[in-house]
Amino acid sequence: MRGFRWPPPPDGGPRTWGPGPGAPRTGRPALPEPETDLVTTPHGVRLERLVTGTGDPVTVFAHGLGNGIATTRPFGSGVTGRRVFFQFRGHGRSDAPPGSWDYADLARDLRAVADLEGAGRAFGASLGAGALCRLLVESPERFDRLVFFLPAVLDRPRGEVARQRLTALLEAVESGDASAVAEVVSVELPPAVRNTPAGWAYLRQRLDQLLRDGLASGLASLPEQVAVPSTDALAAVTAPALVIGCVGDDLHPVEVAEELAAALPAATLHVYDRPGVLWSERADLRTRISSFLNE
Repeated sequence: MRGFRWPPPPDGGPRTWGPGPGAPRTGRPALPEPETDLVTTPHGVRLERLVTGTGDPVTVFAHGLGNGIATTRPFGSGVTGRRVFFQFRGHGRSDAPPGSWDYADLARDLRAVADLEGAGRAFGASLGAGALCRLLVESPERFDRLVFFLPAVLDRPRGEVARQRLTALLEAVESGDASAVAEVVSVELPPAVRNTPAGWAYLRQRLDQLLRDGLASGLASLPEQVAVPSTDALAAVTAPALVIGCVGDDLHPVEVAEELAAALPAATLHVYDRPGVLWSERADLRTRISSFLNE
């Protein structure tokens, strides 16, 4: 039986125990991170940003909790026009204002980046989906096309699993112990992927970013927050929306995706039948997102 090990084999492994071939197994290494810049927002918080592509339309991409630009870029690989990726406060090189934060603060970050770049379309994953919902409550006509990937929270706080996972990640990152961070991050991977070259490449990329940039303590209170006061507030959003959920994801209950799709007047819901869709349904997911946004 294979088990998770850190540090990884020096040749990229994985290794197996018992008889069998022992030659190094190669995998495609993670791509080097591109150059980003820091932009000053009207509310005084500097945010890390990356702009790729050219021309119109412009799409802004909002990442999940504890993630960032690197993990969000694959969602935009087939999207036409300019693609704007950024890091929320407390992530990457973005500022971490003192105190705790709520979804209104995250919505302010998202709005600032979208306004600075003139983005007319928006993608939000998990935490980013919640921030996008909050922005739409305040400005329902701000975007003309919307994608929500694995929404995690609407008008009820996230569950105990999410709180425990975030606490463990914050404590591991604060300790600076690579093995502790790797143990927490490895849970993001489906069991079948954890000890493969692709899994190791993902872990290395995530650890490099987390141990270099850290995560701000202000994020700790977010699992106790709600994104919107009531889903009824989303009834004024008339833009076409694609909501993507999956069955069996403890951090992103499929019921949240269903509720969001029901609350948005022009939403299409797609539900995958198992978690880990970034690994098991990657090509279909990219095509689904790009086809919708490129219409």
